[in-house]
Amino acid sequence: MTDPVLPPLLPVLPEMVLAVAGLVLLMLGVFRQGTAAATAGLVGWLSLLVLAITAALVWQTAPASTFGGMFVTDAFTRFAKLLTLGGAAATLAMSLSWLDREGEARFEFPVLVLFAVLGMMMMISAGNLMSLYMGLELQSLALYVLAAFQRGNVKASEAGLKYFVLGSVASGLYLYGASLVYGFAGTTDFAALATVLGDGEGHIGAMIGLVFVLAALAFKVSAVPFHMWTPDVYEGAPTPVTAFFSVAPKVAALTLLVRVAMGPFLGMVGDWQQIIVLIAAASMIWGAFAAIPQNNIKRLMAYSSIGHVGYALMGLAAASPEGVRGLLVYLTIYVVMNVGVFAVILSLRQHGRLVENIPDMAGMARTNPMLAAAMGILMFSMAGIPPLAGFFAKFHVFLAAIHAGQVTLAIIGVLSSVVAAYYYLRIIKVMYFDQPVDGFDRTLDKPTAAVLAVSSLLVLFFSVVPARLTTPADAAAAPIVGASTVGELAPAAAEATGDASGDGH
Repeated sequence: MTDPVLPPLLPVLPEMVLAVAGLVLLMLGVFRQGTAAATAGLVGWLSLLVLAITAALVWQTAPASTFGGMFVTDAFTRFAKLLTLGGAAATLAMSLSWLDREGEARFEFPVLVLFAVLGMMMMISAGNLMSLYMGLELQSLALYVLAAFQRGNVKASEAGLKYFVLGSVASGLYLYGASLVYGFAGTTDFAALATVLGDGEGHIGAMIGLVFVLAALAFKVSAVPFHMWTPDVYEGAPTPVTAFFSVAPKVAALTLLVRVAMGPFLGMVGDWQQIIVLIAAASMIWGAFAAIPQNNIKRLMAYSSIGHVGYALMGLAAASPEGVRGLLVYLTIYVVMNVGVFAVILSLRQHGRLVENIPDMAGMARTNPMLAAAMGILMFSMAGIPPLAGFFAKFHVFLAAIHAGQVTLAIIGVLSSVVAAYYYLRIIKVMYFDQPVDGFDRTLDKPTAAVLAVSSLLVLFFSVVPARLTTPADAAAAPIVGASTVGELAPAAAEATGDASGDGH
């Protein structure tokens, strides 16, 4: 029996639907008659429908591998893709009315979001260093344009240029690292790399290549010391774009980092674990202290995201099944909290002007009590105040780090959380205890209000019923750690990790 000409396409059906729909909507935007705002609104709502259909297809996708192992699907990819799609849909829903109010309603925006999400989904399902790069570049090219989407804004143009230049450097680092890995290992396939590099022998050349690969991926998640683009891009980019940057690309890049480290390079855990520990500690410390003097809420959220990436990386630094589960739980709660915070930021307008400075939020509890209450819940959660979901997220990654012998890293995480609590609580203090300077416009549109309500309720829900999140995270982590349940292997993996890392951490 001859082999089929085409590889199995069912595993890539969600990506195919997303790609075709993106092209169709692009043509619709080009050829449709009518005002630019009306076309943008139609394409935007159709894009949300496409994201919903894609999520339904991802939910039904069975574990499989196609294109010679370059594209894989399993419970881990399903969890990460659904989280990415959810974050993208929420930010896109909030963006539409904002773009219309700012006179920036153009149909290219939702189409760019679709193609960026397509790249993220390809990254998440990558089973080869080359397919990983294709997804990474598809995502990055769309994000470069989105950062500079507000063409009449000098800051937005500057943000897009900075992101493009530094992103190009990161892409070069990745390609150089991948070429070194290929040169010394003879393959770029994840499964083959796991076999070649897992033989217990020293692979110095491949390790050097891995360092470059990790540096490129660290840039994509804005981890220290590759974070330098984040504050400027977050502040300069249009606020809906900043909201999108803070959730969907973070999920895709962090889950990809887990698959790369815990898959093809698991045999070199004693080497890359030290790098991840250093990056995680530096990100938590810098994210906590650098945010303190910030008065611009978007810059503050940039440093906050750097700190949260550090907390999430603690799960990977543990290099254990429990750590992978903790990272997935943390990412989910982070996305929920961040989307809610940006829903509030997008609603802060005075006399038709968007407000971005924290002192301008003075007395918001009196002028807009519901919005202030929602922001207060989210700030307490991001600070990790029990019993809200943010505390629950940090508890899981801290516990995983301690069980893996990374006690020093866990202590750094706790101390960083204490410092970071200052600037979260400062916002609450400004809203509730400072005298109001001016009232806010009543511009909380229905999509943004819905996103804010769902985000606040989920923060409370995950605090009361954590099993609703930990159970799916267990199932998602299983393909990465090679076990049916995370709990069965956690003690053994933690012991192995402690042996690999020694007593230096």
